[in-house]
Amino acid sequence: MQHKILVPLDGSKVGEAALPFVTKLISMMSPEVKVEVTLLGVVTVLRHWVVAGGASTPVSYTEEEFSSIRKGVADNLEKTAATLRQQSITVNMRVSIGNAAEEILKTADEIQADMIAMSTHGRSGLRRLAYGSVTDKVLHGASIPILVVRAPADMVN
Repeated sequence: MQHKILVPLDGSKVGEAALPFVTKLISMMSPEVKVEVTLLGVVTVLRHWVVAGGASTPVSYTEEEFSSIRKGVADNLEKTAATLRQQSITVNMRVSIGNAAEEILKTADEIQADMIAMSTHGRSGLRRLAYGSVTDKVLHGASIPILVVRAPADMVN
């Protein structure tokens, strides 16, 4: 029997808060149960702001800049994957481009994930309104179980 867990990561320590729970869950399973973890990094920023004098304007990244960003995301995923592989966990990696929540849901469908394990920054009030909640959008859009881990307060601040 094979189970697939999707773990979206954003490159932060807060984003990795669900990993210890995933590894503990896997360690408690019977050796006959095979688990495959897919780490997902989503590139969401396709532009940056250029400021000249008192004016600013959004500018799309060049292919070279975009390639560098994508490589940085992949390198971060690889470091995390190496740590999981040291624990004999089968790991795949994916880098997607677009809206984070939509890409998480799309990837979960594509890989036929049995579960999504993700952390939340624990924002509320105006900060949540301003930044949105990827976790909330995934919770409302997913048709599979989701393990949500709130990052410890000392990680968030």
